[in-house]
Amino acid sequence: MIFLQNKSLGNAYIAAILYSIIIGFSFLFVKLALQVSTPLDTIAHRFTISFIIMLIPVLCGWIPVRIKWHGLKKIIPLALFYPAIFFVLQVYGLQYTSSSEAGIIQATVPIFTLIIASVFLKERSSGLQKASLFLSVAGVIFIFVMKGNSSIQFSGTGTLLIVLSCLAFAAYSVLARSLTKRWKPLELTFIMMTLGFVCFNVLSILQHLINGTTSAFFAPWGDQRFLLATLYLSILSSIGTAFLSNYVLSKIEATKMSVFNNFSTLISMLAGVFFLQENLEYYHYVGAAMIVAGVIGTSFLGQRRLQSQIIPKTKQKNTSM
Repeated sequence: MIFLQNKSLGNAYIAAILYSIIIGFSFLFVKLALQVSTPLDTIAHRFTISFIIMLIPVLCGWIPVRIKWHGLKKIIPLALFYPAIFFVLQVYGLQYTSSSEAGIIQATVPIFTLIIASVFLKERSSGLQKASLFLSVAGVIFIFVMKGNSSIQFSGTGTLLIVLSCLAFAAYSVLARSLTKRWKPLELTFIMMTLGFVCFNVLSILQHLINGTTSAFFAPWGDQRFLLATLYLSILSSIGTAFLSNYVLSKIEATKMSVFNNFSTLISMLAGVFFLQENLEYYHYVGAAMIVAGVIGTSFLGQRRLQSQIIPKTKQKNTSM
Protein backbone atom coordinates (compact mmCIF):
# COMPACT_ATOMS: atom_id res chain seq x y z
CA MET A 1 0.00 0.00 0.00
CA ILE A 2 2.82 2.42 0.89
CA PHE A 3 4.58 1.53 -2.40
CA LEU A 4 1.45 2.30 -4.41
CA GLN A 5 0.98 5.57 -2.55
CA ASN A 6 4.59 6.62 -3.24
CA LYS A 7 4.22 5.67 -6.91
CA SER A 8 1.04 7.73 -7.17
CA LEU A 9 2.74 10.71 -5.52
CA GLY A 10 5.71 10.29 -7.84
CA ASN A 11 3.42 10.49 -10.88
CA ALA A 12 1.78 13.59 -9.39
CA TYR A 13 5.11 15.37 -8.99
CA ILE A 14 6.16 14.42 -12.53
CA ALA A 15 2.86 15.87 -13.78
CA ALA A 16 3.46 19.04 -11.71
CA ILE A 17 6.93 19.47 -13.24
CA LEU A 18 5.51 18.95 -16.74
CA TYR A 19 2.83 21.52 -15.91
CA SER A 20 5.55 24.02 -14.91
CA ILE A 21 7.51 23.39 -18.12
CA ILE A 22 4.46 23.99 -20.32
CA ILE A 23 3.55 27.18 -18.43
CA GLY A 24 7.17 28.36 -18.60
CA PHE A 25 7.34 28.02 -22.38
CA SER A 26 3.86 29.50 -22.84
CA PHE A 27 5.22 33.01 -22.26
CA LEU A 28 7.26 32.70 -25.46
CA PHE A 29 4.18 31.77 -27.47
CA VAL A 30 2.05 34.47 -25.84
CA LYS A 31 4.64 37.05 -26.93
CA LEU A 32 4.55 35.56 -30.44
CA ALA A 33 0.73 35.69 -30.62
CA LEU A 34 0.57 39.26 -29.28
CA GLN A 35 2.72 40.44 -32.19
CA VAL A 36 -0.29 39.71 -34.39
CA SER A 37 -3.40 39.87 -32.18
CA THR A 38 -4.85 41.65 -29.16
CA PRO A 39 -4.73 39.96 -25.73
CA LEU A 40 -8.46 39.28 -25.58
CA ASP A 41 -8.62 37.94 -29.15
CA THR A 42 -5.64 35.70 -28.44
CA ILE A 43 -7.36 34.15 -25.43
CA ALA A 44 -10.67 33.78 -27.33
CA HIS A 45 -9.06 31.95 -30.26
CA ARG A 46 -6.97 29.89 -27.86
CA PHE A 47 -10.02 28.55 -26.04
CA THR A 48 -11.95 28.05 -29.28
CA ILE A 49 -9.35 25.55 -30.47
CA SER A 50 -9.21 23.97 -26.99
CA PHE A 51 -12.98 23.53 -26.92
CA ILE A 52 -13.12 21.99 -30.41
CA ILE A 53 -10.27 19.58 -29.64
CA MET A 54 -11.99 18.37 -26.46
CA LEU A 55 -15.50 18.34 -27.96
CA ILE A 56 -14.62 15.81 -30.69
CA PRO A 57 -13.61 12.92 -28.37
CA VAL A 58 -16.51 13.74 -26.04
CA LEU A 59 -19.03 13.49 -28.91
CA CYS A 60 -17.37 10.29 -30.12
CA GLY A 61 -17.62 8.80 -26.62
CA TRP A 62 -13.85 8.48 -26.21
CA ILE A 63 -14.00 10.76 -23.17
CA PRO A 64 -17.06 9.85 -21.09
CA VAL A 65 -18.64 12.82 -19.33
CA ARG A 66 -20.84 11.66 -16.45
CA ILE A 67 -21.68 15.13 -15.18
CA LYS A 68 -25.37 15.84 -14.60
CA TRP A 69 -27.00 19.21 -14.01
CA HIS A 70 -26.77 19.04 -10.20
CA GLY A 71 -23.07 18.26 -10.52
CA LEU A 72 -22.55 20.92 -13.16
CA LYS A 73 -23.74 23.57 -10.72
CA LYS A 74 -20.84 22.62 -8.45
CA ILE A 75 -18.25 22.58 -11.24
CA ILE A 76 -19.21 25.91 -12.86
CA PRO A 77 -17.67 27.95 -9.99
CA LEU A 78 -14.41 26.07 -10.60
CA ALA A 79 -14.39 27.05 -14.28
CA LEU A 80 -15.42 30.59 -13.39
CA PHE A 81 -12.40 31.05 -11.13
CA TYR A 82 -10.12 29.50 -13.76
CA PRO A 83 -9.94 30.16 -16.63
CA ALA A 84 -12.71 32.79 -16.86
CA ILE A 85 -12.14 35.22 -13.97
CA PHE A 86 -8.39 34.60 -13.78
CA PHE A 87 -7.65 35.44 -17.42
CA VAL A 88 -10.06 38.40 -17.62
CA LEU A 89 -8.53 40.03 -14.54
CA GLN A 90 -5.01 39.25 -15.75
CA VAL A 91 -5.55 40.66 -19.26
CA TYR A 92 -7.09 43.89 -18.06
CA GLY A 93 -4.64 44.15 -15.16
CA LEU A 94 -1.72 44.03 -17.59
CA GLN A 95 -3.16 47.08 -19.36
CA TYR A 96 -2.48 49.12 -16.21
CA THR A 97 0.75 47.54 -15.01
CA SER A 98 3.95 46.06 -16.43
CA SER A 99 4.68 42.35 -16.79
CA SER A 100 7.41 42.66 -14.13
CA GLU A 101 4.97 44.10 -11.62
CA ALA A 102 2.43 41.41 -12.49
CA GLY A 103 5.10 38.73 -12.12
CA ILE A 104 5.94 39.91 -8.61
CA ILE A 105 2.30 39.89 -7.56
CA GLN A 106 1.54 36.53 -9.16
CA ALA A 107 4.45 34.99 -7.27
CA THR A 108 2.29 35.32 -4.14
CA VAL A 109 -0.28 32.76 -5.40
CA PRO A 110 1.16 29.99 -3.16
CA ILE A 111 0.69 32.23 -0.11
CA PHE A 112 -2.97 32.87 -0.97
CA THR A 113 -3.42 29.15 -1.65
CA LEU A 114 -1.84 28.25 1.69
CA ILE A 115 -4.25 30.55 3.55
CA ILE A 116 -7.39 29.48 1.67
CA ALA A 117 -6.51 25.76 1.81
CA SER A 118 -5.85 25.90 5.53
CA VAL A 119 -9.25 27.52 6.13
CA PHE A 120 -11.48 25.51 3.78
CA LEU A 121 -9.61 22.21 3.34
CA LYS A 122 -7.94 22.14 6.75
CA GLU A 123 -4.63 21.40 5.02
CA ARG A 124 -1.72 21.49 7.42
CA SER A 125 1.95 22.09 6.64
CA SER A 126 5.06 22.09 8.78
CA GLY A 127 7.04 25.19 9.66
CA LEU A 128 9.80 24.11 7.29
CA GLN A 129 7.30 23.72 4.45
CA LYS A 130 5.91 27.19 5.08
CA ALA A 131 9.45 28.62 5.15
CA SER A 132 10.24 26.83 1.87
CA LEU A 133 7.11 28.23 0.26
CA PHE A 134 8.04 31.78 1.25
CA LEU A 135 11.60 31.15 0.00
CA SER A 136 10.23 30.21 -3.42
CA VAL A 137 8.04 33.32 -3.51
CA ALA A 138 10.99 35.47 -2.46
CA GLY A 139 13.09 33.97 -5.26
CA VAL A 140 10.59 35.02 -7.93
CA ILE A 141 10.19 38.50 -6.45
CA PHE A 142 13.97 38.89 -6.23
CA ILE A 143 14.40 38.12 -9.95
CA PHE A 144 11.68 40.55 -11.04
CA VAL A 145 12.86 43.35 -8.73
CA MET A 146 16.48 43.04 -9.86
CA LYS A 147 15.43 42.74 -13.50
CA GLY A 148 13.43 45.94 -13.13
CA ASN A 149 16.45 47.73 -11.65
CA SER A 150 14.42 48.48 -8.52
CA SER A 151 12.41 51.07 -10.45
CA ILE A 152 9.09 49.23 -10.27
CA GLN A 153 6.12 51.39 -9.33
CA PHE A 154 2.84 49.65 -8.74
CA SER A 155 -0.37 50.97 -10.30
CA GLY A 156 -3.37 50.97 -7.99
CA THR A 157 -5.84 49.63 -10.57
CA GLY A 158 -3.38 47.19 -12.13
CA THR A 159 -2.23 45.89 -8.75
CA LEU A 160 -5.80 45.32 -7.57
CA LEU A 161 -6.76 43.41 -10.73
CA ILE A 162 -3.64 41.20 -10.64
CA VAL A 163 -4.12 40.49 -6.91
CA LEU A 164 -7.73 39.50 -7.60
CA SER A 165 -6.53 37.20 -10.41
CA CYS A 166 -4.15 35.55 -7.94
CA LEU A 167 -7.01 35.04 -5.50
CA ALA A 168 -9.09 33.52 -8.32
CA PHE A 169 -6.35 31.02 -9.15
CA ALA A 170 -5.85 30.16 -5.48
CA ALA A 171 -9.60 29.61 -5.11
CA TYR A 172 -9.55 27.36 -8.20
CA SER A 173 -6.72 25.27 -6.72
CA VAL A 174 -8.60 24.75 -3.48
CA LEU A 175 -11.94 24.01 -5.16
CA ALA A 176 -10.36 21.60 -7.66
CA ARG A 177 -8.73 19.72 -4.79
CA SER A 178 -12.17 18.72 -3.49
CA LEU A 179 -13.91 18.25 -6.87
CA THR A 180 -11.22 15.91 -8.24
CA LYS A 181 -12.23 13.42 -5.55
CA ARG A 182 -15.62 13.08 -7.26
CA TRP A 183 -15.00 13.69 -10.98
CA LYS A 184 -12.17 12.69 -13.27
CA PRO A 185 -9.63 15.35 -14.35
CA LEU A 186 -10.68 15.06 -18.02
CA GLU A 187 -14.32 15.74 -17.14
CA LEU A 188 -13.41 18.86 -15.18
CA THR A 189 -11.05 19.97 -17.97
CA PHE A 190 -13.83 19.71 -20.56
CA ILE A 191 -16.15 21.93 -18.50
CA MET A 192 -13.32 24.44 -17.97
CA MET A 193 -12.54 24.62 -21.70
CA THR A 194 -16.25 24.98 -22.56
CA LEU A 195 -16.78 27.90 -20.19
CA GLY A 196 -13.53 29.52 -21.33
CA PHE A 197 -14.66 29.22 -24.96
CA VAL A 198 -18.04 30.86 -24.27
CA CYS A 199 -16.74 33.56 -21.93
CA PHE A 200 -13.79 34.84 -23.95
CA ASN A 201 -15.48 34.70 -27.35
CA VAL A 202 -18.44 36.70 -26.03
CA LEU A 203 -16.11 39.32 -24.50
CA SER A 204 -13.94 39.54 -27.61
CA ILE A 205 -16.83 39.80 -30.07
CA LEU A 206 -18.56 42.41 -27.90
CA GLN A 207 -15.37 44.46 -27.83
CA HIS A 208 -15.13 44.33 -31.64
CA LEU A 209 -18.80 45.26 -32.04
CA ILE A 210 -18.35 48.27 -29.76
CA ASN A 211 -15.20 49.38 -31.59
CA GLY A 212 -16.59 48.59 -35.05
CA THR A 213 -13.72 46.21 -35.83
CA THR A 214 -15.58 42.94 -36.33
CA SER A 215 -13.56 42.00 -39.42
CA ALA A 216 -10.37 42.09 -37.35
CA PHE A 217 -11.56 39.19 -35.19
CA PHE A 218 -10.48 36.53 -37.71
CA ALA A 219 -7.58 38.47 -39.24
CA PRO A 220 -4.79 36.92 -37.07
CA TRP A 221 -5.41 33.44 -38.54
CA GLY A 222 -3.70 34.54 -41.74
CA ASP A 223 -0.36 34.76 -39.93
CA GLN A 224 1.67 31.56 -39.45
CA ARG A 225 3.22 32.87 -36.23
CA PHE A 226 -0.21 33.26 -34.70
CA LEU A 227 -1.28 29.81 -35.89
CA LEU A 228 1.80 28.17 -34.33
CA ALA A 229 1.44 30.09 -31.07
CA THR A 230 -2.29 29.43 -30.77
CA LEU A 231 -1.90 25.70 -31.35
CA TYR A 232 0.65 25.51 -28.53
CA LEU A 233 -1.41 27.70 -26.20
CA SER A 234 -4.67 25.87 -26.88
CA ILE A 235 -3.45 22.27 -26.87
CA LEU A 236 -0.65 22.30 -24.31
CA SER A 237 -1.05 25.50 -22.33
CA SER A 238 -4.84 25.31 -21.98
CA ILE A 239 -5.96 21.68 -22.22
CA GLY A 240 -2.65 20.22 -21.09
CA THR A 241 -2.13 22.39 -18.02
CA ALA A 242 -5.79 22.23 -16.99
CA PHE A 243 -5.73 18.44 -17.11
CA LEU A 244 -2.34 18.20 -15.37
CA SER A 245 -3.32 20.61 -12.59
CA ASN A 246 -6.61 18.78 -12.02
CA TYR A 247 -4.74 15.47 -11.93
CA VAL A 248 -2.06 16.75 -9.55
CA LEU A 249 -4.66 18.30 -7.25
CA SER A 250 -6.37 14.92 -7.03
CA LYS A 251 -3.14 13.50 -5.58
CA ILE A 252 -1.42 16.20 -3.51
CA GLU A 253 -2.34 19.23 -1.42
CA ALA A 254 -3.29 22.50 -3.12
CA THR A 255 -0.45 24.33 -1.33
CA LYS A 256 2.17 21.97 -2.73
CA MET A 257 0.75 22.26 -6.23
CA SER A 258 0.66 26.05 -6.15
CA VAL A 259 4.39 26.39 -5.49
CA PHE A 260 5.10 24.78 -8.88
CA ASN A 261 3.75 27.95 -10.49
CA ASN A 262 6.90 29.66 -9.27
CA PHE A 263 9.00 26.89 -10.80
CA SER A 264 7.55 27.89 -14.17
CA THR A 265 9.28 31.27 -13.76
CA LEU A 266 12.61 29.42 -13.83
CA ILE A 267 11.57 27.53 -16.98
CA SER A 268 10.49 30.78 -18.63
CA MET A 269 13.84 32.33 -17.77
CA LEU A 270 15.75 29.43 -19.35
CA ALA A 271 13.50 29.53 -22.42
CA GLY A 272 14.36 33.20 -22.89
CA VAL A 273 18.07 32.36 -22.80
CA PHE A 274 17.89 29.54 -25.36
CA PHE A 275 15.32 30.97 -27.77
CA LEU A 276 15.47 34.75 -27.34
CA GLN A 277 19.21 35.01 -26.61
CA GLU A 278 18.53 36.78 -23.33
CA ASN A 279 21.45 37.10 -20.90
CA LEU A 280 21.58 35.52 -17.45
CA GLU A 281 22.73 37.84 -14.65
CA TYR A 282 23.88 36.85 -11.17
CA TYR A 283 20.45 37.55 -9.70
CA HIS A 284 18.91 34.97 -12.05
CA TYR A 285 21.11 32.28 -10.51
CA VAL A 286 20.36 33.43 -6.96
CA GLY A 287 16.62 33.61 -7.58
CA ALA A 288 16.64 30.26 -9.38
CA ALA A 289 18.38 28.59 -6.44
CA MET A 290 15.78 30.06 -4.07
CA ILE A 291 12.91 28.86 -6.27
CA VAL A 292 14.24 25.31 -6.64
CA ALA A 293 15.03 25.04 -2.92
CA GLY A 294 11.58 26.35 -2.08
CA VAL A 295 9.79 23.91 -4.41
CA ILE A 296 11.76 20.93 -3.06
CA GLY A 297 11.27 22.03 0.55
CA THR A 298 7.53 22.61 0.19
CA SER A 299 7.09 19.25 -1.53
CA PHE A 300 9.21 17.02 0.67
CA LEU A 301 10.06 18.64 4.01
CA GLY A 302 7.71 17.24 6.63
CA GLN A 303 7.04 14.18 4.46
CA ARG A 304 9.14 11.95 6.71
CA ARG A 305 7.16 13.05 9.74
CA LEU A 306 3.92 12.27 7.94
CA GLN A 307 5.09 8.78 7.03
CA SER A 308 6.24 8.12 10.60
CA GLN A 309 2.72 8.93 11.73
CA ILE A 310 1.20 6.50 9.21
CA ILE A 311 3.54 3.54 9.72
CA PRO A 312 3.02 3.08 13.48
CA LYS A 313 -0.75 3.05 12.96
CA THR A 314 -0.35 0.36 10.31
CA LYS A 315 1.82 -1.76 12.61
CA GLN A 316 -0.64 -1.34 15.45
CA LYS A 317 -3.48 -2.55 13.21
CA ASN A 318 -1.47 -5.59 12.07
CA THR A 319 -0.56 -6.62 15.64
CA SER A 320 -4.19 -6.39 16.71
CA MET A 321 -5.15 -8.83 13.98
